[in-house]
Amino acid sequence: MSLSRRHFASLALPALGLPLLTGACSSPEPVLYTIPMKPGPALPGGPRIVQLRDLGLASYLDRKEIVRSADDYKLGVASNNWWGESLSPMLSRVLVVGLSQRLPGSNIYAEGGAISADPNAVLAINFQRLDLDKSGTLQLLAQAAVEFNRPKRSVTKTFQISKASPATDVAGQVAAISDAVAELTDGLAAMLRS
Repeated sequence: MSLSRRHFASLALPALGLPLLTGACSSPEPVLYTIPMKPGPALPGGPRIVQLRDLGLASYLDRKEIVRSADDYKLGVASNNWWGESLSPMLSRVLVVGLSQRLPGSNIYAEGGAISADPNAVLAINFQRLDLDKSGTLQLLAQAAVEFNRPKRSVTKTFQISKASPATDVAGQVAAISDAVAELTDGLAAMLRS
């Protein structure tokens, strides 16, 4: 083999192997999570038509990665554990499902959806916190307001809900989030019946 062929072979072999190396070093597929709504008690009463406004969500929570914690001045995220859809629309969808089950005499719809009707009540919610504290306990902090149209009046409430995580992994955190959102939904249903 001549010197020029050896030189070409020494250059070509690493280049041919490069696609194999990059394919072998690819990161694993992310694990996607959703929040299921746990059933609650079906309650009589409530406004006939309820509009759930687009949710207010603290910006640190508004990301595809699941936020594990925001303690000690730093944000801890689960880098390869993502929400299956954007968190705010997912929470909205889950709350509509939960409120519809808890208030079977009411028609609940989300503001950003295809349905538009003259609501008897408008429900607005701001999520300020939805992550683990230093002890690994899930903390949900949300403010809610209901504006009733007939007669015109309003009700407001702050919800601070703590739930123990059944496991220390992300799946355990999501299970605790599901429990906390179900408890929040119980409280929202009570507000809508007041």
